[in-house]
Amino acid sequence: MRNLFSKTLAITAVAALALAASACSSERGGDSGGKTPAKGFAADGLIGVALPSKTSENWVLAGDLFTNGLKEAGFKSDVQYAGASTTVADQQGQISAMVTKGAKVIVIGATDAAQLSTQVKQAKEAGAVVIAYDRLLTNTPDIDYYVAFDNFKVGQLQGQALLDGMKAKKPTGPWTVELFSGSPDDNNSAVFFNGAMEVLKPLIAKGDVVVGSGQTDVKQTAIQGWKAENAQQRMDSLLTSTYGSGKTLDGVLSPNDTLARAILTSVKGAGKALPVVTGQDSEAESVKSIMAGQQYSTINKDTRKLVAETIKMVKALQAGGTPDINDTKSYNNGVKIVPSYLLPPVIVTKANAAEAYANDPKLSPLTK
Repeated sequence: MRNLFSKTLAITAVAALALAASACSSERGGDSGGKTPAKGFAADGLIGVALPSKTSENWVLAGDLFTNGLKEAGFKSDVQYAGASTTVADQQGQISAMVTKGAKVIVIGATDAAQLSTQVKQAKEAGAVVIAYDRLLTNTPDIDYYVAFDNFKVGQLQGQALLDGMKAKKPTGPWTVELFSGSPDDNNSAVFFNGAMEVLKPLIAKGDVVVGSGQTDVKQTAIQGWKAENAQQRMDSLLTSTYGSGKTLDGVLSPNDTLARAILTSVKGAGKALPVVTGQDSEAESVKSIMAGQQYSTINKDTRKLVAETIKMVKALQAGGTPDINDTKSYNNGVKIVPSYLLPPVIVTKANAAEAYANDPKLSPLTK
């Protein structure tokens, strides 16, 4: 169980990131009240799935898995992606349309966790059950369940992988690093970051880990939209401002694979030695990079398992039952504690990639 101090950090960071959205986080505390979700509906009921823009392979895969899985289960489905621009407005409209169509359950992978409260309230008033998928919906009592990987643990694994990778290359410190975090409109970004910082902060305080630029705040490290070009631009600037005089960069905390590859592209372009770079999502290109000895690590969060667990929730609701949950106290969205089902993430490096992806037909061949 994560300690309360770490959870408080996550709350504080997300509150800052949410800005005018009045703030919250996915950690402890708060009222666990709220409306009881409706139970039982027709076996061929409509299930709405609102996903963000296709910023990673896993979001693309999730849409296909929901479309096929819900059909196989006998449901009608309406699976929508927000567009590449004005994504919040896109998703707001899509959710409202799902409500109008009579969706019995609406699964939401939020584009902006704090800007969907009106649409979620509309869904609840229409009798729909609302499930937050992967990203916790914040500042609303009208969310029934949350299904995700343990995202604070993801951050912890990333922080430890960064240390392990640097120690393998240079057994003793100090090690010089740079920190990156995800998009400020994604509730998970601060959770990942604070999980990693729980591991790194004690070493930063001791001077064993040095952040070369001095940029240690989540707002300073955020990459808007999770966009590769934004990460590459920031890394370019850091290399110019901080590492132009031959100073060595030992490692980079990257929150996902897309940004990790952009960071490595920047470092290669500057003619610098490659640092240890973390990641997340097990994207094919990053698995290839790991096997080639470039990117150091990723996190395996098997989208197939996450979608399957979500559809299992939908089936339970359709039958008039209660979905399985395994966490009833950790995920506070600022208004209520949300009943959650958390899956365990797995750290992947070159050393264990073949084992980690043994049952993945897409990734397993890349580890040979």
